[in-house]
Amino acid sequence: MQSTLQGSVPLALSIDGATKRYDSGFTLEDVTFDLPAGYIMGLIGPNGAGKSTLIKLILNMIRRDAGSISVLGMDNIRSEEAIKEQLGIVFDTHYFIEAWTVRKAGQAMAPMYPTWNQQAFDSYLRRFGLDERKKVKELSRGMQMKLMLAVALSHDAKLLILDEPTSGLDVLGRDELMDILHEYIEDGARSVLFSTHITDDLEHAADFIAYITGGRLYYSGPKDEFEDSFRLVKGGPEQLDAIAGQTLGIHRYETGFDALLPMSAAKKLQSNDMNLAIEPVLIDDIVRLTNAKEETR
Repeated sequence: MQSTLQGSVPLALSIDGATKRYDSGFTLEDVTFDLPAGYIMGLIGPNGAGKSTLIKLILNMIRRDAGSISVLGMDNIRSEEAIKEQLGIVFDTHYFIEAWTVRKAGQAMAPMYPTWNQQAFDSYLRRFGLDERKKVKELSRGMQMKLMLAVALSHDAKLLILDEPTSGLDVLGRDELMDILHEYIEDGARSVLFSTHITDDLEHAADFIAYITGGRLYYSGPKDEFEDSFRLVKGGPEQLDAIAGQTLGIHRYETGFDALLPMSAAKKLQSNDMNLAIEPVLIDDIVRLTNAKEETR
């Protein structure tokens, strides 16, 4: 399911038919979506779905087998250097030398970016509570992530690409990050793509969703449309026949089931007074049930 983003808004990222095949048999197949400037897009999917592969393709860390990728209006292979000067990147593991101090990490990164702002970097160190004398190896995983974020935000990056940025943070740290991302895109010229399995963050922060499962794009478009396209249907074992052939995913248990249905099918059940519980879905419900293995009765 794809929702095409149209209009005169410039695109921070445009992916058309991106494909990567591995000898293992896994293929990221024909992924196509756009991220308009000034918005936050969450990249979601179960482990092994292809999220990290897609980020590596965007960053030209691996070569695609087919398709095209445009970042900030430039081809990501032909204009790799110019693009990376305008990207802020945060991985799930840090890329610094562990013996560096926080101060040395900033000094090492500064020459890579023509627009490096030392005052901004110092300000983020204070905001994040990062001691410039501490060595990278002495920082917690959450603090290492904050150091990467401080670097990413200190050279006027036009696009932030974050791979599982909240995995090392507690609830307060995650809320702080979401606030920072909202501040970052306020000027309408900067954008965020972040991959996460903590979908609570997306409920509060994301404008758009790209959902990948099994190496294929299941949906791309506005987050609200994604959630509004489905309903969670709950019932007892004796009501399974009422939803036969209509589910997009189902989890069965001894006393009943949870099933994901398209909104249209759920409305029909409701109008037929089937005495089923029909509820709005969360992003977690969609990911969980579209990846649920069918169980035998």
